[in-house]
Amino acid sequence: MHPLPRYQQLAAQLAAAIEGGTLGAGSRLPSVRACAGRHALSLNTVTAAYRLLEDQGLVEARPQSGYYVRSALAAPPGPLNARPALRDAPPATQQTLVDGVLAAQGRDDHLDLALACPHGAPFYPVERLARLTGTLLRQAPGLIGRYALPPGSPRLRAQIARRALDLGMRLSPDDIVLTHGTMEALQLALRAVTRPGDTVGVESPTYFNLYPLLESLGLKVLELPTDPQQGLSLDALEMLLSEGRLAALVAMPTVHNPLGCTMPLPAKQRLARLVNQYRVPLIEDALYAELQFADVPSPAVKAFDEAGWVMVCASYSKTLAPDYRVGYLEAGRFGDAVRRLKFASSIAEPMLLGEVVGEFLENGGYDRHLRALRRLYAQQVDTVRGLVARHFPAGTTATRPSGGFLLWLQLPPSVDTARLAEAALAERIVVMPGTLYSAGSRYRHCLRLTCCRALDERFVAALVRLGALAQAQAAASA
Repeated sequence: MHPLPRYQQLAAQLAAAIEGGTLGAGSRLPSVRACAGRHALSLNTVTAAYRLLEDQGLVEARPQSGYYVRSALAAPPGPLNARPALRDAPPATQQTLVDGVLAAQGRDDHLDLALACPHGAPFYPVERLARLTGTLLRQAPGLIGRYALPPGSPRLRAQIARRALDLGMRLSPDDIVLTHGTMEALQLALRAVTRPGDTVGVESPTYFNLYPLLESLGLKVLELPTDPQQGLSLDALEMLLSEGRLAALVAMPTVHNPLGCTMPLPAKQRLARLVNQYRVPLIEDALYAELQFADVPSPAVKAFDEAGWVMVCASYSKTLAPDYRVGYLEAGRFGDAVRRLKFASSIAEPMLLGEVVGEFLENGGYDRHLRALRRLYAQQVDTVRGLVARHFPAGTTATRPSGGFLLWLQLPPSVDTARLAEAALAERIVVMPGTLYSAGSRYRHCLRLTCCRALDERFVAALVRLGALAQAQAAASA
C-alpha cells in the first residue's frame, strides 16, 4: 500500500514533470475531468492535487481557463528607485539607441523582442475590421469626401463612455476628445496643464517615449520611486506635493509600462485623494487597462476623481487597430483647454476610422476578442518567464505582470544591457536596454522584453541566444 494519499501521489508526479521541464512554464495542465479519466481518479482527487500544486506555487488557477504552470523565476525587489531624483534630458546616446531599435524593428530578417507592437493574426481582428471598413465605405462613401470636424465620431465616443464603466469611470461622450493615439493625448494633456520650465513627476522606470516628449515641451522630469508589485510610491509623491514641487504627474497605475504592475485599490483611492487635495493634475495613461488578467478588472484612478484633477487617456492600438491610431482623452476640469489645443494642432480625427472602431466596439465581439487576448498574453508571459529562468544568468529576476505583454528583467549587476543590445542587434535580435526607461543609468542591468508575437521556433531561438549572450557577458565580467 502506498504511504501517500492518491491526490498527493498525483501532485508529486505532476511536480516532477514541471521540475523536469516536461511541463514548461505557461503550459496548461489537463482539465480536471481529462486528468481524472486518464488516471482513473475521482474529480475531487484531481482537484485536491491541483490545489496542492497551487499551494506549492507550481501552478496557478485561471478562472474559466484551467490550471497553468508558473515560472520559478523570482520577481525583482522594490522599489527600483530609492528616492525622488530630478533628471536632465536623456543623453543623446539614449536617442541613438531608440533610433537603432526603430530602424531594426521594421526589417523582416530581425526578430523584435523590443517594441510593444503586437505582431500576427491572433492579436488583432484584422479581417473583421477590413470587412467592416469596406461595408461602411459602401454605405456612406461621403465620409471620405468631407472634412472631419470636432468632436468626432459620436458612435465611438458613446462606446468609449460605455466601456469606461468597466473601469469604474463615469464619462460623458461630450467630454471625450478623440486623439491620434495615446501619445497625442499625453501631449495635449501636458500642454494644457504645464508651461516650459515646469517640473513633471513620472514613475521610475517609465515609458521610454515620455522623455523626448517632455523634453520637446521644455519640461523638467522628477522620477519617483516605483515598486515592481505595488507601483508608484505615494509617500514620496505626497512629500513632493506638499512642497509644491510638481506641476503635474504622469502615471500608469493599471498595467504599468514597463513593469506590468497594477496599484492596489486603496493606493489608487489615495492617489486620487492626493491630487485632488493638492490640486495637481494627474495624467493617467490607461493604455493597457483593458488587458488586465483578473476576471474583475481593477478600476482606474479616474473612478475616484472628485473634482476633475484626473485626466485619463488610452487608445485601441494594443487591442484592436494599431494603424488606425484611434485614441482618446477625458481631461476633467481641463476639457475646454484640451479641445482648443486639439483644434489648433490637428482639428479632428477621421470620421471613417472613428465610425469603424465605434461599430466594432458596439457589435463586433470586442469583449470576446479581449477575453481571448488576455488568456493568450497570460500564457505567453508565463512561457517567456520560464525561458528566461532556464537560459539567462543566475540571479536574473523578472516581473509578474498583472496584465499586458511586457516583462521587465533585472540581470546581475555585471551585465550592461546597452552592450547586450548591441551584441544582440549584430545577430538580428532587437531588445530594449533598461537605460531607455530612465534619464539616468540606474537600470543599466535591466531589460524590457515583449511577449506579443507568436512564440514559435524563431522567437524561442532568439531568446535562448539572448540569454547566452547575457551569460557570456556575466562570465567575462566575473
